[in-house]
Amino acid sequence: MIIESFNHKMAAHCESGTLTALIKHKGLEIKEPMIFGLGSGLYFGYLSRTPNLSFPMFILRTKPGKLRKKLAKRTDIKFKTQRFKDQEKAEVELDRLIGEDVPVACQVDFYYMDYIPQWERVHANIHFITIVGKEGDEYIVSDSYYPKLARIHKDNLRKARFAGGYLAPKGFMYYIESVPESIDYKKLIPVAIKNTINNMIGVQPPFIGVRGIRTFAKKLQGWPNLTRDIDHLSHEVMKINVFLEDQGTGGGGFRFLYATFLRQASEILNNKDLDEMSKKMMEIGDGWRNISYFAAKIGKNRDLGSEKLQELGQLLNERADAEAKFYNELKVVVNNI
Repeated sequence: MIIESFNHKMAAHCESGTLTALIKHKGLEIKEPMIFGLGSGLYFGYLSRTPNLSFPMFILRTKPGKLRKKLAKRTDIKFKTQRFKDQEKAEVELDRLIGEDVPVACQVDFYYMDYIPQWERVHANIHFITIVGKEGDEYIVSDSYYPKLARIHKDNLRKARFAGGYLAPKGFMYYIESVPESIDYKKLIPVAIKNTINNMIGVQPPFIGVRGIRTFAKKLQGWPNLTRDIDHLSHEVMKINVFLEDQGTGGGGFRFLYATFLRQASEILNNKDLDEMSKKMMEIGDGWRNISYFAAKIGKNRDLGSEKLQELGQLLNERADAEAKFYNELKVVVNNI
């Protein structure tokens, strides 16, 4: 059976896209950029190598789940969340909900989504999909990164839901119990923007926000000492492009998605200053896209000497300067609303 009333659409980002589809299915229309903005999803963090993290990485959005939690707190959308130790119980509960025509979002390891071409799949426990049906041993999947409903064998879904490693899903799933009749956007938008500003230029550790971008620029110079050989270094540098452009960021490391949110906010609040800030954020996104192209180029060509890494670091520092200026200007704008 398939939940026929569920409307599948592709989206810029798996978590905000899944939330958008589930909320719409419940009868409340909110566009994806607005969900991302209301949940203060924009972020930056540089994570150093640890026993659980084999190589440094950077993050461009808040920790998986925070978007949903902030959205729930601010809008009064009611979510039911569950984690499982027993894999069979997790499957039984999923089947029960689908049988009651309830679409269910699951956190999974992206690698096991075998309807995606193999060359695109990597082990990443932060992917979200929506299960909207089951036929035989196959589940029907709505994936924000896939153009149509897909199918996945129950064994693969089980592996994906109970994969180990960093941010292991532990069978996590959720569905929507209820949505409010309306949302007071005029009240919530300034609150959400202020939270994002704090994420980026507030009092944060040196690896978070704009300070985190500068830390990334500095630590990048030491990456050759952390890699096995030039091929390994090339792989890690090219992943900068993947994280900024390909892994559901909406382009430019979520900056284009956030720019669209600011434009929508300007229309709701009838605020021309927010529209101008939207245009400035688009320009910032273009700068991040230049970084992704540069990283892909030097990584592919194995042109990874100290001069090229310093040039890449300089591009990152320029983004830090641009974002520091942007958020200070946005702070003035939102304080005047």
